[in-house]
Amino acid sequence: MSRPIFEVIATSAQDAVAAAAGGADRLELVTDMAADGLTPSVDEFARIRAAVHLPLRVMLRIRDGFLPGDLDELCVRAERLRAEGAEEFVLGFLTPDGDVDLDAVRTVLGVVPGCRWTFHRALDHAEDRTAVRTAIDGLPGLDTVLTAGSPAGVANGLGVLAAEVPRSGQPGYVPRILVGGGLKSEHVPGLLAVGVDGFHVGGMVRTGGWETPVDTGLVQQWRRLVDTEAHAAA
Repeated sequence: MSRPIFEVIATSAQDAVAAAAGGADRLELVTDMAADGLTPSVDEFARIRAAVHLPLRVMLRIRDGFLPGDLDELCVRAERLRAEGAEEFVLGFLTPDGDVDLDAVRTVLGVVPGCRWTFHRALDHAEDRTAVRTAIDGLPGLDTVLTAGSPAGVANGLGVLAAEVPRSGQPGYVPRILVGGGLKSEHVPGLLAVGVDGFHVGGMVRTGGWETPVDTGLVQQWRRLVDTEAHAAA
């Protein structure tokens, strides 16, 4: 196994600098984690981009839940972020019935052509996650799927993750699986053992929840944990 990717959620330039110093490989940029992460402002993105030299994946999500009327505004924000230098994004939309909203996904991708992106944890809330994977298979730029295996978090999704990882490379399972959403340190050895090579954390690298900044020491602890356990599983 190659060195696993370790992604940290950042809501500010301060977070980004701390995560980079601790050994993060990539950052997911969001605001308002009370709403599970929304699109940051262009100004905040610019500050973060100036502060660190890591790949930055920018969340494209206006509110907790997605309404058809949000799409135009989201495309405008995506275009502005792209013009400011954003090259990677995080997105994913479901219909009220829990199916993937491919029209919305394609519309947003149309304003950020050529960019790499992650389909986020909308997958965990879908009516049929296999159908979602099949539907998004081959979309341009898609290289990662962020999932906990369950809407309730990683602890409840370990069985699903263990079943999906071995299907890597099959139709619908080409994008890298990035595990996040309630991920805890005790989950890491077992996930590595079944072949997971991507880990995503946010609250676990903060000393007091989302109201406190990323802590470099905690990021370092996670980096060492992932690398040590990956070496042991190799």
